[in-house]
Amino acid sequence: MIAYLVVREGSKWRDVYRLTPGQVMTIGRAPTNRIVLHDEVCSRYHCEVFQTGTLWKIRDLQSRNGTLVNGQEVGGETELKAGQVIEIGPCELAFTYDLSQAFPKSDVEEPTEGEAGHITADVLDSLPIAGEPTIIHRERENPFLVGRRSAMLESDRNSRELGQLYRLALDMGSAANSKQLAEIVLNGLTAGTAADIGALLLLPAPVSSEDEAGEMSLVAYRSAGDRPYQKVSEYLSSTVLNSREAILARDVSDDSLLVNRDSLGEIQAKSVICAPIRMGRKIYGLIHLYSTDPENKLEPDDLEYTLAVADQCAGGLDNLLRQEKQAEELVDLRNEKEKLKQKLGIENEMVGNSPSLQDLKTRIVRIAPTDATALIRGESGVGKELVARAIHFNSRRRNGPFVCMNCAALTESLLESELFGHEKGSFTGATARKIGKFEQAHKGTLFLDEVGEMGPTIQAKFLRVLEGHPFERVGGSTPIQVDVRVVAATNRDLEKAVEEGVFRKDLYFRLHVVEMVVQPLREHLSDVPELAKYFLERFAGETGRAVRDFTPAAIDKLSAYDWPGNVRELQNAVERAVILCTGELVGVGDVQLSSLGGGDEHRLIGLGAAAAFGDVTLEAVEQQHIMTVLDRTNWNKSQAAQILGIERSTLDRKLKRYQVSRPR
Repeated sequence: MIAYLVVREGSKWRDVYRLTPGQVMTIGRAPTNRIVLHDEVCSRYHCEVFQTGTLWKIRDLQSRNGTLVNGQEVGGETELKAGQVIEIGPCELAFTYDLSQAFPKSDVEEPTEGEAGHITADVLDSLPIAGEPTIIHRERENPFLVGRRSAMLESDRNSRELGQLYRLALDMGSAANSKQLAEIVLNGLTAGTAADIGALLLLPAPVSSEDEAGEMSLVAYRSAGDRPYQKVSEYLSSTVLNSREAILARDVSDDSLLVNRDSLGEIQAKSVICAPIRMGRKIYGLIHLYSTDPENKLEPDDLEYTLAVADQCAGGLDNLLRQEKQAEELVDLRNEKEKLKQKLGIENEMVGNSPSLQDLKTRIVRIAPTDATALIRGESGVGKELVARAIHFNSRRRNGPFVCMNCAALTESLLESELFGHEKGSFTGATARKIGKFEQAHKGTLFLDEVGEMGPTIQAKFLRVLEGHPFERVGGSTPIQVDVRVVAATNRDLEKAVEEGVFRKDLYFRLHVVEMVVQPLREHLSDVPELAKYFLERFAGETGRAVRDFTPAAIDKLSAYDWPGNVRELQNAVERAVILCTGELVGVGDVQLSSLGGGDEHRLIGLGAAAAFGDVTLEAVEQQHIMTVLDRTNWNKSQAAQILGIERSTLDRKLKRYQVSRPR
């Protein structure tokens, strides 16, 4: 909580000082103290107030006449509590966390009528916070709307202002975006008021009075001279945002603390106006104006005019923001439409005509329209995520989000945060609220890969959400209900995990509503040629290579391999072959396969020999050998160059000549 010291001398309320954690507030007669008391009873350095942990304490600095707290003399360090009064001769300083409860009930005459013993709202308005400009006028209602100036329409000033407002409203209507609108508003204000410097700042998004405002950004700035922009005082901006009132403050440049903090001394401001850009319950930002001419300071009439312009600006800004949002949504819809076209064409990525693949497609079409939880099983690399996407984009949730999450990639605590989100400050490093994957997937599909790697704590919470119960973010207490279809995938033997007690039986049965098994590629090798050609066309298009097909020997080599890495390995092998290929056809020498795979070894050796001593150029053999060494060293170029017996720069030149880069 923010703590304050409120100074009173006799019956006069003088100053309010905000106590800053980590800084010592010294009190005394010397001008170098942070609080200077002009009384001979007070020593030059009388006492100091400081923070220890969460407590504020006071220490007497061996003063001549001593320091009292609620009538008791301070000896050593004394803890301060809200409502206590520090007495130094005739001067009293109240310690408080609430400015409306600064002094306890006493016989001292209050400066305004109100409940005895409390600072009234009128008094608070008149009290300056030390280090801030003095607010001399406030304005909540737009005088041009509530009719307060109707009796004065005969005056030249008001007729001129109404004309200016009308022309300004027409100009605002022509603004194409918020920046243009801000420029029009500042031009109108600098022409219609005594201000020679103005700025318009907007919040990241409109906020209601009870919401916490974010960091404002400068949208437009105007200066009569070539002065740089200076940020408005935090005290003034927070006052305006909290009270929703426009304020006029004076003596800005005379306040040394404000000058030191906000660098306003450079522009020598004499008066300032800060007005909220508001509409209904929402605040969009602030307008602040400065006058640097001591003979032409900003007046209350300028404040009223600024508030009227700010209200007009809010209406125009609201329309523009809605138009910009609609335009962004339209772009998003178009992008989503293109993505959907590509993703709905996911059927085309499930390439092949083998009986097992046809059966899988049939099951997807049957399962997708339902909301049943699906469990996809299969080895790594068989395309389980592809099946999950096909289920989503053939379901009634196709227009909703498709969110992926790998449960094996994170620790249990991080996985909980990723799935369910967390509140700001819930743990070290939680600097802001995070929306979890379940909330992101609302009205859509959540795909959980490697679901068998979940820890027992997460399994329990995950099961409750699957059963339709609300959940809470980590560190939060608000129940959150989502509408999400869960598609899970695993390459683990869940039945064995249940028997070993590392996977919950009830969660297993909840996931095991519909099971889909994706066969490994070695079980349907007849699909390899078609898959290989599909990947070749894709990578040739992406890389711009003029590669159009495989040689029969290359296809035979691909079909004879048993693909332990499944479709993912085939995809990578084809991408590598497209990179290595120097002609229009991918030859058997361009196809590099891992030694992990099996297959017909004699056939592979024969094909390799044919490739090595057939119609293959020396450059192609060199290129293939370089790529093999790079693969073996995980593309560590320095190590590969050492093995090849060449300089690293020579290797780079060869790769550049081959137009080869590291495969994705």
